Amino acid sequence: MTPVNFLPSRIAVPSPQSLRGPSPRDRRSKRRVTAHLPVRVWGVDAKTQPFSQLAMVKNISIKGALVQGMLRHVKPGEVIHVQFGEEKAQFRVVWAGRRGTPSQGQLGIEGLAAEPSIWDVNLVRCNEFAGKG
Repeated sequence: MTPVNFLPSRIAVPSPQSLRGPSPRDRRSKRRVTAHLPVRVWGVDAKTQPFSQLAMVKNISIKGALVQGMLRHVKPGEVIHVQFGEEKAQFRVVWAGRRGTPSQGQLGIEGLAAEPSIWDVNLVRCNEFAGKG
């Protein structure tokens, strides 16, 4: 994961942790950028009940994101809608944090192939900038 601090103007600046590089335990193929982005999430929960709620994106990559603060349990494989500002897109839930664990309320999501990126951040540029530490 490449931690980056997002300033109110949406300028990305690498944080001190980014100089250390990714954790050796991190087996993900895409680099992540730490973010704290408010989003609206809606879809169908594990009990097939529709929901809509506010949540926070903890980090983003070119293809996906980590959402935290989910109040409803959503099954992996479900498609949810995410809105950031005026931008909306559909994402597939890759994993969902289990109840009673530190990852409870978190979702790992991946953008559908036909969907645009909704993050107003140039991730390639952030990774290049962070890598020059």
